[in-house]
Order: sequence, then structure tokens, then C-alpha cells
Amino acid sequence: MRLGLAMAALLLVADQASKWWVLEVLDLPTRRSLPLIEAGPLGLDLTMVWNRGVTFGLLSGEGSLNHVILAMVAAAIAVFLLRWMARAENRVVAVALGAVVGGAVGNVIDRLRFGAVVDFIDAHGWGWHWYVFNIADAGIVCGVGVLLADALFRRPPASKEAA
Repeated sequence: MRLGLAMAALLLVADQASKWWVLEVLDLPTRRSLPLIEAGPLGLDLTMVWNRGVTFGLLSGEGSLNHVILAMVAAAIAVFLLRWMARAENRVVAVALGAVVGGAVGNVIDRLRFGAVVDFIDAHGWGWHWYVFNIADAGIVCGVGVLLADALFRRPPASKEAA
């Protein structure tokens, strides 16, 4: 559990610090976009997006309570994942769950503070842009990917047959 909580705290701090830097130091809402890397057809920009929905902007309703409802759902999921983390079968699962929890909490904080999530990482190539995301989103996606890989590829424990 400690390893998963440490990962959650680390990801949460990195997420909130990056969002503070983008909003306060770079003042990205005023600039809208700032190119970082251009390597031929590939690029990475900082592009300001206020995401009022969930992943990829889904469920981005305009109701006055939409952000509160989404924050409550994400918080409930984080509590469920914390319970799972307490029973994690191994360190890999605990760390992956910590990444998902840290990311979810980071986005909940945004929803409660701003009414939307601060997204700013814009990766693109050959004229195609991926969805703009943040460090919390990256932690969630990587954590879920590790959980899926663990579920698919982990070897079952050796059976204890009484001979």
C-alpha cells in the first residue's frame, strides 16, 4: 500500500505543479499555444484546453453542476481503487493503482477549483493531433495499461498440490 500511495502522491504533486506552471508562469490561457518540439513531421506543443468533460472531452455538459458530478464520480472511483490498492497482489499492481488514483485526484482538484480540467500537452504528427492531455491523464492511461498487461501476462502462482 505504501508504494502505491507514494506513487499517487508523486503523480499528484507533478500534475498540480505542472498545471500551476502552465497557468501562472507561462500564462498559457493568454498565449493559447506554445511550440516545444518540431522534429520533421512530429511535434509537441503546449496548448491550453479547458476540458469540461471526461476522457477525450466526453460528457462535457454545460450544466452548472456538471463539474461537481464528474468530480464526485472520479472521487468515488479513486476510493474504490484505494481499497483495491490495499489488497494489491504485487508491487506492480500497487504502483499502477497509485498512478491512476493520483491522476484521478489531480483532475478532481481541477474540476473543483476551475470547473474544468487543465489540459495542455499536445502531441502531433503528420498533420494529426492527439487529444490534448495533462500529466494526470498520462498517469491514468499508463496505470490502466500496466493493470491490463498484468492481468493478461502475469503467471499464475504455482499450485500447492499435496502429493
